[in-house]
Amino acid sequence: MTFPDKKFVSVDRFCDEYFKNLSEAAALLDREAISTAANTIESCFNEGKWLYVCGNGGSAAIANHLLCDFAKCIQTDTHIKPKVISLSSNLEIITAISNDISYEDCFSYQLSTSAQPGDTLITISASGDSENIVRATQWASQNKLNTISLTGFDGGRSASIADINIHVFGNNYGIIEDIHHSIMHIISQYLRQSYMDEETISKKTF
Repeated sequence: MTFPDKKFVSVDRFCDEYFKNLSEAAALLDREAISTAANTIESCFNEGKWLYVCGNGGSAAIANHLLCDFAKCIQTDTHIKPKVISLSSNLEIITAISNDISYEDCFSYQLSTSAQPGDTLITISASGDSENIVRATQWASQNKLNTISLTGFDGGRSASIADINIHVFGNNYGIIEDIHHSIMHIISQYLRQSYMDEETISKKTF
């Protein structure tokens, strides 16, 4: 069943059903996959490796937001110095690669320029099947990067290629993207508080 599967005549009723579906999808998230992803990202930072992230459309916005929260917020009140790059953030390089090579290679080409074994790639894609996401995941896997995919719908190819797949069991782009955004916040805030002094946590805003 999809949401919505009928016409709603009031926004308040639509709101109730949206949050109901959002809550149900969040409850089905694989906590072990989230924990493994958080541990992988933590190791990446502690080992001085780079974390790369990418997505298209709304997922590109989540990738860029992740750069902000992981690179800046995690190190606030901690000793961690995260090294993070969003492959979705530089319009000039994305359009140059897309124009001269192909849009399908706009992320994998950037990875091939600078990524090293032991780095980590996070892909964010509701379908999990966008060709540029799939190619980036394939390149990262073939070149010994750790790979984490955030997916929805049926997971697509990236769900099966990635080392770790955090899958949202939903079929509404808004709900899937809301939960992907929440996962980003959950991991960044969890890692931040993990390295803070106990007495400092309650005095700070997250």
